[in-house]
Amino acid sequence: MSAERKAPDAPEAPAPEESPEDVTVRDAVSAPDAEGAPRRATRRFPLFTRDTARPEGGGRAAPGDAPAPARQWPILAVLLTVGLGLLLTALDVFRVGLLVIGAALAAGAVLRWVVPDVGMLAVRSRFTDIVTYGGLGLVIVLLALMMQPDPLLRFPWLQDMLHFTVDGP
Repeated sequence: MSAERKAPDAPEAPAPEESPEDVTVRDAVSAPDAEGAPRRATRRFPLFTRDTARPEGGGRAAPGDAPAPARQWPILAVLLTVGLGLLLTALDVFRVGLLVIGAALAAGAVLRWVVPDVGMLAVRSRFTDIVTYGGLGLVIVLLALMMQPDPLLRFPWLQDMLHFTVDGP
């Protein structure tokens, strides 16, 4: 900083180890992080993303020295159950297969709520995952129960609504 730009009553600063001309600052920086490296202070997104934040509960579901399938048991349990439901659906047992798929998604919501670290079952925030898995599971179960022929669950207002939309007022 030159003497012309300094206020007349400002005290003299000690000479820095490097001159200001030697330092190149490309981004705004703030206080150093735990390792002493400067952090980004700008709110602008970086050009290249180097990593992403793990969702809440997205840690390993088992210790790191366990084999890979054991570390991801929650997502494997849900996926294997959905696979069983798809197999049953392919074998012409539609209603049972869809009930199994819906139950698997509902179980995924329960796992996401109860288990603190669910591995790859954690995709978004805990609340969003629970609502998504539980909502989709509930809708699939309800549709499977209302499936024709011989529905196990009947909503009389649903048939009236369907006739109103097709026939008109």
